[in-house]
Amino acid sequence: MLGERIRTIRKQKKLTLEELAGSELTKGMLSLIENNKANPSMESLAYIAERLEVEISELLGQVSVYELRDVLEEAEKLFNKDTDKYPNKYKELIALIKPYASKLHQGYEAARLLDIYGRSLYWENNDTWSQHCDLAARLYDQMNITAKRAGIGFFRAIVKFVEHDYEQALKILLNERKEIEAKHAYIDSITRLDFDYQEASLHFAVGDTVSAKRVMDAAISYSKTNKTFYLIDDLYRLAAAYAMMAGDKESHEYYLEKLRQYAEFADDQLSKLIYQLFYIELLNTVKKEYQVALDHSEKYLKDPDFNEPIRHWFYLEKGKALHGLTRFKEAISIFDKIQIPTYHHHPFDLSQFYLADTYKALCYVELGKITEAISAAKKAVMNFTSLPNSPYKEFSLKTYENIVNQVK
Repeated sequence: MLGERIRTIRKQKKLTLEELAGSELTKGMLSLIENNKANPSMESLAYIAERLEVEISELLGQVSVYELRDVLEEAEKLFNKDTDKYPNKYKELIALIKPYASKLHQGYEAARLLDIYGRSLYWENNDTWSQHCDLAARLYDQMNITAKRAGIGFFRAIVKFVEHDYEQALKILLNERKEIEAKHAYIDSITRLDFDYQEASLHFAVGDTVSAKRVMDAAISYSKTNKTFYLIDDLYRLAAAYAMMAGDKESHEYYLEKLRQYAEFADDQLSKLIYQLFYIELLNTVKKEYQVALDHSEKYLKDPDFNEPIRHWFYLEKGKALHGLTRFKEAISIFDKIQIPTYHHHPFDLSQFYLADTYKALCYVELGKITEAISAAKKAVMNFTSLPNSPYKEFSLKTYENIVNQVK
């Protein structure tokens, strides 16, 4: 406590109450402060610190802000490193910040260090992570640092999202948004679009397409009206994926064109690849131009430096094209190469990959391998169990039922 620290330092300096009180404080008031029965004003605290020849931060039990800035600079550099290249970065962050964790009570540096510390503890499976994020959130609220405060809200929701507890993730996000909008007088455009995108995505994840489309359309409209194109490619991608699932050909082609225009305008390689992926899917599922879809897929897959996680998406489309061309053995061999990237947790993404087993089942049927067909179809149905209803889920279930009925 503050009073105890003042008393301890006073005695270390061999000062009496009267000597420390000097001309600015009374002995009685100083006694009350030391016994934590009265709180000194900032002026009195500065006076006491000066008399004791220490920094105010030392009386408050805090480390110097200059020291915290140095620690934060090091922490930020480490936090922003690629986890794949630096697998021990969270352990190193915990070791770096832990000595200061109990002394982080005020200021941006304290809030941000608590923020990073809490996230690092989470990724190292330490259950105490949330209390540090809670402290960081309160400090961000006090300083009205909206974007960082929202970041903690997103992180809390993501924790449940990666567990595929989509209902709880949405509930957390909506509560966080409500609380932040109530406490922060101004929400900047970037933070608003972050909230809109995350909310729309989670509404889709729980199968509430009405709410999802409302929030998504509002975000796209806001972006256009305010000429703030942050996350616009992600919103177009979400809209295109929904239109494909809903069988809305006109909207799908519209948002596909928007994706192409953005990729060209931004000259972003990843956006260009995602556009190509959506286009190949269109060729496979709507236009039934399987040879063209196969040619496009192989063009990218032949590149040895091709983006590895994206590669599995192109395997998926190549397998579907081969199935459409009745090249069933080849299709199965391609589907067998697919690995679901570890960062995919949204039902839209998982549904696509789970369909690989459904297509494998269809291939096995054509090859007369009914036992393998039933096994693959059943695996797909089991994977879809926890996901909300969708055309993909229905297709998977119907395929399994048709194969079982054929056997009967």
